[in-house]
Amino acid sequence: MTGTHSRVSLGTSDLSVFPLSLGGNVFGWTADEEQSFAVLDAYAAAGGNFVDTADVYSSWAPGNTGGESETVLGNWLRSRGNREDIVIATKVGMLADRSGLSATNIKAAAEDSLRRLGVERIDLYYTHRDDDTPVEEFVTALDQLVREGKVRAVAASNISAERLAEALAFAEREGLAKYIAVQPHYNLVSRDTFEGPLAEVVAEHGLATVPYYALASGFLTGKYRPGGENVASARAEGAARYLAEPRGLKVLEALDTVAAEQEVEPASVALAWLAARPTVAAPIASARTVEQLPPLLAGATLELTPEQTALLDAASA
Repeated sequence: MTGTHSRVSLGTSDLSVFPLSLGGNVFGWTADEEQSFAVLDAYAAAGGNFVDTADVYSSWAPGNTGGESETVLGNWLRSRGNREDIVIATKVGMLADRSGLSATNIKAAAEDSLRRLGVERIDLYYTHRDDDTPVEEFVTALDQLVREGKVRAVAASNISAERLAEALAFAEREGLAKYIAVQPHYNLVSRDTFEGPLAEVVAEHGLATVPYYALASGFLTGKYRPGGENVASARAEGAARYLAEPRGLKVLEALDTVAAEQEVEPASVALAWLAARPTVAAPIASARTVEQLPPLLAGATLELTPEQTALLDAASA
């Protein structure tokens, strides 16, 4: 499980990434800088090179204003001297005082992110959430960042099939930088948040998919069980709601079966299922501690049998 054993291309871009993206939402929130550095070190040592953050991480935590995750990541890059080895993804649009996708805001937010990360260029820049800004405005603003060398490639999170198609068509028509990836909410207990029209547009245009909530707020790790003990986690409430759904229990049962057959943890199976879906390049998962990382990394290389995939498909349908 060491070295650069596997890399996948992100859509039509020249970005080549490890098949598991490390989520930076915990940096400066449930993981302090020291813990975050330890997790980042372990991920990089295993061959990982694709770190996902956003300007809004983690403004929801008491005493935080946003930008904490980017700052921690920037400090780590500086202290390790490994900027060129890491593909950095960050996002614009959801931070309270840098909200929305106006051209002015995109420009200002990108400068803020570059400063916090301590880098000259963002590898993958996402519009974090779509709003009512005309596609002409935000696509042109993103293209400007690419032309200035401040961003290598652009992508979209939380966007509808219609708006994605519209943005791609406009970029194509005007010869501007096009979205090369999408980051949707997608996992075994939430398939309709991606499958269908959105997935079709993504496939049609050769985009890569980088799913967030890949483990459904921890539910797919298998640590939340009916009548189980309360798990001490900032996301326990989000995960527990899946226990109330028949599908949640069916998925857990299927995960347990496949995990036993493969001699891995349920989280590894959930990530492997996602990684094998059409267009998925790298699911995103976060680890608060180094101990949480091995099952995530194992998911990046695990190959499920057709029977195991069929079992999971049926349980999650």
